[in-house]
Amino acid sequence: MTPAPRRRWIAIVLVAVAVAAVAFAAGRFSTFGASGPALPADDSAEAGFARDMQAHHTQAIEMAMTAYRKTDDEQVRMLAYDIATAQAGQRGEMFDWLVKWGLPQAGGPPMAWMAASDAGHDHGGTSAAPLSPEEEREAMGMASPAELTALAGTEGTAGDCLFLELMIRHHQGAIPMAEAVLELGSEPRTLAVAASMKDAQQFEIDAMTSMQSRLGCPA
Repeated sequence: MTPAPRRRWIAIVLVAVAVAAVAFAAGRFSTFGASGPALPADDSAEAGFARDMQAHHTQAIEMAMTAYRKTDDEQVRMLAYDIATAQAGQRGEMFDWLVKWGLPQAGGPPMAWMAASDAGHDHGGTSAAPLSPEEEREAMGMASPAELTALAGTEGTAGDCLFLELMIRHHQGAIPMAEAVLELGSEPRTLAVAASMKDAQQFEIDAMTSMQSRLGCPA
């Protein structure tokens, strides 16, 4: 190929590359400018679920770590470790959701977001008056300060049985919250986590009930 045709060929290639680069940039900018799915709002089920479940998980982690440190039962220790690590990870992810959605970590009365759901009907969510702190704790299945103190001070099989009792109730309070966001929400990742959480906690309830029988815990 002579120098002149070679120069023309190089020029054509450079023009083609430049055109492709402009087209790519235009596509990128149009993608950035396009409107994506709406983020959950401050009063959304997703936001309420993320906030309430963080508080719920915090207590579960506390109880699980108490049991993990004290128990001599290998099955109870493994269960406590699994609960603590799994729920710590979920709590961190839910914190990150609210950051990405541009929402505060706190907002609105606990469980108020559940009012329109079937689960909310069963947890006082349709009441005109807000739930008291004690009613909120009971609806969410959470342990009282006195129960946490008792858990920290009870040793041996009695301590294992108390842990299982409190954690079963705690899980039973979480499942309606997961069901409510599955009913009311639409954000894909939130729904996936809620569905997985519901299944995992029911599985753990069944496992803990079996442990209660093995340990001879009082009914």
